[in-house]
Amino acid sequence: MTQMPQQQPDVSRTRRLARRLPLVGAAAVGSVVLLAAPAFAHVSVQPAGPAPKGGYATVNFKVPNERDDASTVKLEVTLPTDHPLASVMPQPVPGWKVDVKKSKLAKPLEMHGEKINEAPSKITWTAEDKGVEPGQFQQFPVSVGMLPEDADQVVFKALQTYDDKEVVRWIEPTKEGAPEPENPAPVLKLTAAEEDSHGAAGADDKSGGKDHLKNAAAGEDAPAGDTTARVLGAIGIVVGIIGVGFGVFAGRRRSA
Repeated sequence: MTQMPQQQPDVSRTRRLARRLPLVGAAAVGSVVLLAAPAFAHVSVQPAGPAPKGGYATVNFKVPNERDDASTVKLEVTLPTDHPLASVMPQPVPGWKVDVKKSKLAKPLEMHGEKINEAPSKITWTAEDKGVEPGQFQQFPVSVGMLPEDADQVVFKALQTYDDKEVVRWIEPTKEGAPEPENPAPVLKLTAAEEDSHGAAGADDKSGGKDHLKNAAAGEDAPAGDTTARVLGAIGIVVGIIGVGFGVFAGRRRSA
């Protein structure tokens, strides 16, 4: 009598694969979270909308608390000197006092037909209450301009002070093609110049930057966008791993 081939090994391999895939997926998600976590701890700058070269923009300095036993009570942002920003207007943040320091320019700027001999050089936010507590973050909106026309980005340097007097210096430059430094300086990426950016910027400057400040609330959506992108990326990796696993299983089954 001809014996039917036994299928038990294939069934066992299927069960083993089914048990392993969730573990592999969990490991993949864990790896993504571990790799993404340091980025959340950085002080960064994010545009609330377009940041066109030669124009104006509202940006948000995002300050996460990377400590579990202290609160952030001060943020100091040094503004660029190679491309001075003649117009800097912080939006009031409840619970924080803001101070804008100006410095004399080595070379006067010309904006809207007027010569400017000094420009903002530093913004300091100081907590009047508890500050940014562990597990929280805070955004500080600022209307800035005119952005440089001959650069692709603007680099800011920031100091983050905790209530135990520790100071974290976010001042290291990020070089293209090199690993990200431990304490990278916030970088604002600029978009292509808009045809009417100068006219719109001039009108905005005369009105005190109200339009840009109204858009500052849009920056509150940035963290959700960051989180969504990272979660989707993690899901994509897990799906890819599952697909590879089933592909290997199917190939072994065909060869058997």
